[in-house]
Amino acid sequence: MKITAPCVLSLSWTLSDAQNQPIDELTEPVEFFYGGSDLLPKVEEALAGHEAGYEAHLHLEPEHAFGDYRSELVCFEARDLFPEQLEVGMHFEGLPPGSKTPDMPADVLYAVTEIYPSHVVLDGNHPLAGMALRLQLKVHDVREATEDEIAAGTLGTDGITVLNTAPPGAPMH
Repeated sequence: MKITAPCVLSLSWTLSDAQNQPIDELTEPVEFFYGGSDLLPKVEEALAGHEAGYEAHLHLEPEHAFGDYRSELVCFEARDLFPEQLEVGMHFEGLPPGSKTPDMPADVLYAVTEIYPSHVVLDGNHPLAGMALRLQLKVHDVREATEDEIAAGTLGTDGITVLNTAPPGAPMH
């Protein structure tokens, strides 16, 4: 079966930065919805019309991956607005109640990047924002999407968010 929207692909990949330093690897194939929100548009474009067995080596500039790093998505919040058990790397959907930076987007996933006695540094950028990426992927299988998958526009594969259009700061695989 040729890859055309909508369908479901079974993919494996190796994701590296522009200097070929590994970032993520899927050694076992995982299914993704093609023609929805599971894959970046440039990845879908590269896969269009191909079949199982196809391999691609892509170079993605930030504008075709997770965007440029935006310093305006970094803010400082009072430490007492957060739970006592707080660690670098934790994520919060939106800013905490009582936030003093109302101009920050409310629908962003913010990562805790630094913790100080008086304040916490939050970053609303995707962890790969501003990075050029190299992606080597292989299509293991292509199948028709079910009616439910088509209606959802995603397979909602938990924990596999490197290639999708999840909000900035969403966790990687």
